[in-house]
Amino acid sequence: MTETEAALRTLAHNVRSARTRAGLSLDELGRRAKVSKGALVGLEKAQGNPNFATLVRLADTLGISVSVLMEGPAEGRVRVVSVSTVMPLWAGERGGEARLMLTTSGPAPVEVWRWRLEPGEEYPSHPHQAGVVETVSVTAGRMVLVVDGAEHPVTAGQTATFEGDVAHTYRGEGDETCHLIMTVHLPPGPASAA
Repeated sequence: MTETEAALRTLAHNVRSARTRAGLSLDELGRRAKVSKGALVGLEKAQGNPNFATLVRLADTLGISVSVLMEGPAEGRVRVVSVSTVMPLWAGERGGEARLMLTTSGPAPVEVWRWRLEPGEEYPSHPHQAGVVETVSVTAGRMVLVVDGAEHPVTAGQTATFEGDVAHTYRGEGDETCHLIMTVHLPPGPASAA
């Protein structure tokens, strides 16, 4: 079995389990998450290739993190993750990408992401559930963080944080690739149950 097949099987199992725990039918989950029933059926059968926005909508609707949908069982006390072993969950038109490296455990988990944005490339995100806080730390290059329509330049060596319950966009700026580490701080409660 390839890594992609294994990842799809894990995703299928986790979506089905979370949907069942939430007491939602395929129809109801699809309606709430704005995902077709056919796409959900395929996803729960480990078929297809869901995009990042679909995974975020499903996770938000189910009250869990994206990583809970993606991760297999915990493997031990210390987890070391190499970027080469994590598939991108978003790929931009100019070569940018986003990889969910890991999620911490506990009552208020934190997702750790590695992003690469090429100049002029952007990723618009829908608002997340109340209580989600995002932090972006630019390690190389420049970006513009757009939160609720207001633009905020963030350059190498700078960190920005904001409440993620409003529309927001990440956009690469300048002439060089922007590299950043993003953390998504999830609120305690149902979002961390899994």
